[in-house]
Order: sequence, then structure tokens, then C-alpha cells
Amino acid sequence: MPNLFTTGGLFAGFYAIIAASQGRFDDACIAVFVAAILDGVDGRVARLTNTQSEFGVQYDSLADLISFGLAPALVMYHWALSTMKFDSVTAGKIGWIAAFLYAACAALRLARFNSQVAVVDKRWFIGLASPAAAGLMASFVWTAHELGYTGEQLRYVALAVTVIAAVLMVSGLRYFSFKGGPRNDRVPFLAIMVAVAVVVAIAVDPPSVLLTVSALYAISGPSYWLYRRLRRAGARDGEGAEGS
Repeated sequence: MPNLFTTGGLFAGFYAIIAASQGRFDDACIAVFVAAILDGVDGRVARLTNTQSEFGVQYDSLADLISFGLAPALVMYHWALSTMKFDSVTAGKIGWIAAFLYAACAALRLARFNSQVAVVDKRWFIGLASPAAAGLMASFVWTAHELGYTGEQLRYVALAVTVIAAVLMVSGLRYFSFKGGPRNDRVPFLAIMVAVAVVVAIAVDPPSVLLTVSALYAISGPSYWLYRRLRRAGARDGEGAEGS
């Protein structure tokens, strides 16, 4: 059963590539988010049914590479990065190289996750998770498309988003994983209210809300790194003042 959900996610990623190549960018972006939902379901189904297997782990990683590596890269390329060739030959090369960089970083991110899954703190992801990076890419395209912007108009913004998402995936920044914390049967009431508010907001304006959530999560890693640096610097300054 978990492999059926994984296959569904793989199909959604493949469909996103086909839709983007045909210029149906709304459908392509929605398919990326469908793949992300199915990716979150398959692992939980495997644990609930006690059907985890090494085959399932490897199959899930390969499906993730398509859905969250190749699909977002090609959606962004077909929408915006391919139009950079109209500026110059060099700019056109930069466009497809940026798309490849994103796909390569997604592969590296997945490989690192698989090799470190048994030794890292489950409360944190090291580097932006590939589904989150794919969500950032897809929500950016979806929002801009809904607002009437063309990829050619925002090609350099799209280039920046692609490169930033790629670099964040292979960075050493910590991102909260929303798992691995204390377990109990009670869900805080505030968490329920926040979840309901997010669902309602997504129902009202899916692309803009998803872009906001994806962007906030993406910058949470650098923000937490900066907070830790400032906190350590403050602690050292306090020790120095006491010593003097």
C-alpha cells in the first residue's frame, strides 16, 4: 500500500513535467503539491501498517528525485528560464544550467538525507528539504502566473529563486522537521487553530498562501542560524565582561 502512494506521487511529478512542456503551468504546479501530499502520506501509511522496507525507502527516494528535483526544475525552465536565450546565448546557457543546478542539488540533498537518516537529530532537517524547495518553486510560478506575469517578465527573479532554493537544499542550515519531539496523545489547541486557519487561507487563495508559507519556511533556516550566531556572540561578550 505505501508503494501505491509513492507511485501516485511519481505520477504527479511526471504529469507536472508534461503539463509544463505544454504551457499548462497551473496544472503543473498543482501536480507538484499533490506529489508533496502523497509523499507525506506514504511514510505514515508504512508505519501505521508496519510495512516499512528497504525497497520502499529506495523507491521513495527515486520518486522524490522526479517529483521534487526534475519536475520543479523543468516547470521553472519552461515557464521562465528558457526565455533567457532571447537576451543572449550566454544568458540562455545560464538559464538551463540553473535548472540543472536545482535538479543536481535535489539529488545531493536526497542522497545526504539517506546516508545520515540514522545519525541526525530527527527534530531537524539539515538543509531545506526537497519537497519544501519544490513547494517554493511551484508556488512562485503559480502565484506569478495567476497575477498575470509571464515567465519572460520575471526571468531573472525566477533565476534567483531557482539558485537560492538549490543552495539552501545543500546548505548546512537547520530546518525544523515538525517531528521527533515529545510524543503524547494530546494536540495543543493552538496548533489545531493554526492548522485550521492555514487550511482556510489556502482554500481562499491557494497560490499566494502557499508561496507565503514556503518562503517563510525557506528563510527560517538562515534566520535560525543568524539567531544562534548572535546568541553565541552575546554569551561570549557576557563572559568577557565578567572576566574583566
